[in-house]
Amino acid sequence: MNAPMTLSTLTALTGLDVFDYLDQEVSIPVVDGLQAQGDLIVIPYALVAGIVTSTAWTRTENVPLSGVELLRSAAGGNPHSLVADEGVCTWSTPVNDPRRLALGILDTRVTAYLIHPEHGATGIAPGRYVIGRQREQGIGRFAEGARLVAD
Repeated sequence: MNAPMTLSTLTALTGLDVFDYLDQEVSIPVVDGLQAQGDLIVIPYALVAGIVTSTAWTRTENVPLSGVELLRSAAGGNPHSLVADEGVCTWSTPVNDPRRLALGILDTRVTAYLIHPEHGATGIAPGRYVIGRQREQGIGRFAEGARLVAD
């Protein structure tokens, strides 16, 4: 999956669907830095290496082309799925994160993709990343402090 990928090609390869209103012929951007998709954030591991770590309970699985569901949106909505070519990408979870935001650690030798029915897809360049929940700070007179982003 290292060649430029369109949303239509990726959904055909994986069998995962996106909403019809998304441009199916758009080229999916591939990013090697911070990126977000709805309520998820992808962080290069080097930025959180001293914070997020594996534990004795961490299990590693190969990411299949059909995908691993990382998170389902608020109220049981649409899933965020991680997909990659067979045997070149692993997902490790649970992990230790004192912030309680990390879902797991991604190690990939080729471009991996996050797919979400509403957001389409984003590409993750080869490397090691932590994928976790996003947190936002409330603003204004009625702000309730930090809370998880709800997608």
